[in-house]
Amino acid sequence: MEKGPNCGQDTTNMVGGNRLGSEGTEAQLDDFVGAHPDYNEEEEEQKYFRRKRFGVVKNVLAASLAAMLTYGVYLGLLQMQLILHYDETYREVKYSNMELEDIDRKVLMGINVTPIVALLYTPVLIRFFGTKWTMFLAMGIYALFVSSNYWERYYTLVPSAVAIGVAIVPLWASIGNYITRMAQKYYEYANYKEEHVQEQQRAPRGACNAYIVVFHTLFYACFHLSFVCAQMPMLFFLNNYLYQLNHTLLGVKHCGTLSKGILPGFNKTVLQSLPRSVNLIIVESALMAAAFLSMLVVLVLCGSAYRPTEEIDLRSIGWGNIFQLPFKHMRDYRLRHLFPFFIYSGFEVLFVCTGFSLNYGVCAIGLEKLAYLLMAYGFSASAFSSLALCALRLQRHSLLLAGALIHAALLVTLFCWAPEPRSLVQAPLLYTLATLWGMGSALNKTGISILLGMLYEDKERQDFIFTIYHWWQALAIFVVYLWLELPMKAKLSIMLLALAVATSAYMWMEHKLARHVAYRMPRIPRPRHKVRGYRYLEEDDSDETGSEGEAAHDSNEQGEPPEHPEEDRCLAEAACELPKEDEERLG
Repeated sequence: MEKGPNCGQDTTNMVGGNRLGSEGTEAQLDDFVGAHPDYNEEEEEQKYFRRKRFGVVKNVLAASLAAMLTYGVYLGLLQMQLILHYDETYREVKYSNMELEDIDRKVLMGINVTPIVALLYTPVLIRFFGTKWTMFLAMGIYALFVSSNYWERYYTLVPSAVAIGVAIVPLWASIGNYITRMAQKYYEYANYKEEHVQEQQRAPRGACNAYIVVFHTLFYACFHLSFVCAQMPMLFFLNNYLYQLNHTLLGVKHCGTLSKGILPGFNKTVLQSLPRSVNLIIVESALMAAAFLSMLVVLVLCGSAYRPTEEIDLRSIGWGNIFQLPFKHMRDYRLRHLFPFFIYSGFEVLFVCTGFSLNYGVCAIGLEKLAYLLMAYGFSASAFSSLALCALRLQRHSLLLAGALIHAALLVTLFCWAPEPRSLVQAPLLYTLATLWGMGSALNKTGISILLGMLYEDKERQDFIFTIYHWWQALAIFVVYLWLELPMKAKLSIMLLALAVATSAYMWMEHKLARHVAYRMPRIPRPRHKVRGYRYLEEDDSDETGSEGEAAHDSNEQGEPPEHPEEDRCLAEAACELPKEDEERLG
């Protein structure tokens, strides 16, 4: 069969049409999946890391708000509970044969004694659950304590108080670690173009200090408002039922430095009428709602402190090592020299809530003014926490020394002053002293947290360091619980001595650092991963930045100069030289 003369031409046209069609399809596909002509990669990258930085600030604000709500609810409920249970009429009418006084003593014992063993389990809890989830679970225990007050019995109040004691140190250690990690993450997102950030290596020493100062200042400025929030039940509810000072202070003969124990001679009946059970339930429900809100804030608004792979690396050093490392870190003389300051930090915060507020404040101006006195302390501590920003320009020891100087002057003043009972004329002086004490507390708390964040920059160590800090603080609070029956002059003498020892030890530590005295830093073991799945098929897949000494060792194996050559000698039994940046900072 013969082909027509136009057959070849038609075939050629078909092939050409198919080629043009495929080229048109590829052009359309390129237009669809290709880069947009107006797309600016650098600008989009800047927007991405700007959102990351906003996310970090959101995390810090959420953690601060949650801590403020949690402690405001806890302190407010405990204060209201102790005042109600103190009134003998309330006890006899509502709980005739329950021995509420004995239950309250055991509640306080559970809260103050249980943290003694916290050093044994806190690092394991934080590494097992993670920093964020430890915060969440600890706040859940505080909510459990609030719920136990709906049905006040021995088997509800005492176990929940013991649970509070178990949760105190893990909560504070995880919060301190979380705020410090947020400062380091903000530095990473602000300097995302730096080579060490892109390679997930350790930042230069001191690079995150400014962010540590700002974030810890922001946290304590929010947290100290918990002392204000704690007075809301007293202010709007309980004050309506209290007797005036002429009745409650009728048997009080001595106040201030002349007193002994907790307000001797205070009237056993402080309520002129008993609050209805329905009103109590409404107040406790409001506190319960605030406690749940703090949990939701952490759950929804707080991001993770570490990347998932970092969490795996932190756990993979072995649970035995995690248990031992807090004790090994205590061999570091920098930490040992700060132990007295940790102890004094516990002394002063509980003294202002018990010794000063009761034996000076309530004794002079009455129980109905207690809320205003503690609110003055809370507002002052919150406002003066901003003074910690001075650490951005001044030397780092300025905060702790300024706070110590203020408290030393106040302790001497309190040692020499015995206010007159039932004398409202002394109220301005008491409010001034509470305000000044809040200023000293703000500088003390913020200064210690900032200092620990500066001295221990490795993310693998921070949970251990903050665990040690808050464990010693909890021990100090336990000591204050034991000395409640001592004369006021003995309490003030112990505190003044502790403050002098703390200041001397801290200045000696700074002096040793300035002289480049070597300190012992335990080596963090490398993660031991099980070879399962794709994540850890090779050792290089790990996000672990290496412990001190190992980062330099790894960089030497790759033919690169170590980032911190002096840390290569910082092994379990070796010493680590002070970096030059610390010497320049010390002036």
